[in-house]
Amino acid sequence: RTPDQYADLIERFCRDFSERDKILVSAHAHNDQGMAVAATEFALRAGADRVEGTLFGHGERTGNVDLVTVALNLQFRGIETGLDFSNLPEIVRVVEKLTGMPVSARHPYAGELVTTAFSGSHQDAIRKCMDALKDGEWRVPYLHFDPVDLGLTYKDLIRINTQSGKGGAVWVLETQFGIRPPKGMHPEIGAAVQDFASRVCREITAQEVYDVFMREFTDDAKSPYSGPYSITGYWLRPDNKDSSKIWGKLRLWMREEAHTVRAVGNGPIDALVKCLHKLDIKGFEVEDYSEQAIGGGSEAKAIAFVLLRFEDGTHFFGVGVDANIVEAASKAIVAALNRHAIAKQRGVL
Repeated sequence: RTPDQYADLIERFCRDFSERDKILVSAHAHNDQGMAVAATEFALRAGADRVEGTLFGHGERTGNVDLVTVALNLQFRGIETGLDFSNLPEIVRVVEKLTGMPVSARHPYAGELVTTAFSGSHQDAIRKCMDALKDGEWRVPYLHFDPVDLGLTYKDLIRINTQSGKGGAVWVLETQFGIRPPKGMHPEIGAAVQDFASRVCREITAQEVYDVFMREFTDDAKSPYSGPYSITGYWLRPDNKDSSKIWGKLRLWMREEAHTVRAVGNGPIDALVKCLHKLDIKGFEVEDYSEQAIGGGSEAKAIAFVLLRFEDGTHFFGVGVDANIVEAASKAIVAALNRHAIAKQRGVL
C-alpha cells in the first residue's frame, strides 16, 4: 500500500469500528518501499493512537519505522511528543555501542552529515540566512531545524569540496578565522578554493581554505609565483607646517634592489601611493579600502583589504595582515600590485 492508501484503511477502520473508544489503533510500518515514515505520519493523521518502531530504523529486512525521525518531524512541526532528543549525538553513540550497527552518515537528524552542506548554492543560501537570523526565529533554507536543539553545533554546517562555491569558502573564513572579506572578493575567493579542491581531489580543511586565501591575496605566504615588489617598511610622521598632511617613508625591494622614498599626502594611503609614484609604479588607483581586527587582546592583528583599479581596465584585490594597521594597508596595496604584475607575467591580461 502507498501511504495514502494505508491511511485510508486506518481512517475507515477508526470510523466504522463499533467500540472505538475501547481500543488503541497501533501503526506498525516497515520500510521495504522506503516509505515507513510517510506511512506512519499519514496513519497518525488518519486516527492512529500509537506507533511501533525502532531507534534509527533497525529491524526486519529494511527495518521498522525510525521513531527518532517520526518524533522529531512532529516536534519541529509543533507537536509535543514528550521525548527528549536534546543530546542526540549521545543517543547515537549508545545505540551504536549496544547494537554494533553504525548510524548512516546521511541518516535524518542523527547522521554525521545531516547539517552539512557541500553544494555551493546551498552554502551561499545558508550563510546569508545565518547572517540575517533574528533571536527566536529559525529560518534557514536546507536546514529545517536549529542544530543546537539536538545538541549539535554550527561548526560543520558547511564543509568544502569541489562542489563548493564562494559562500562556503567565505563562511569558513568568517566563522573559523574571524575574517570578513568585502563582498566583491567573494567570487575570487570561491574560485581559488574550488581550484585547489579540484587539484587535490578531496574535501579540504578549514586550515587549507585559510592557506589558499593567504597564498592568493597576500604576500605573507610562499607562492609559486613571486611578484616584483617586496615591502620592508612604511612609516608615517605629521607634516611640520600643515596638520592636514602626513609624510610617508617607504622601503621597497624592486627588481632586486632596495629603494627608500618619501612623499606627502592627505592620509597614510595617499602618501603611500605617492611614494610608489616616485618609484615610477603608476597606472593604478585605490578604488576601495576596508579594514578590521582579527583575534583579540594583545594578540590582535589588523587585516586590510584593498581594491586597485588599473589603467588597463582590470581590478585586483590585495590583503595585508599586520599588528599595525598602517603596515597592513601598505602590504595590501603591494599585494594587489604583485597580483596584477603576476597576471601580466602569466599572460592572463
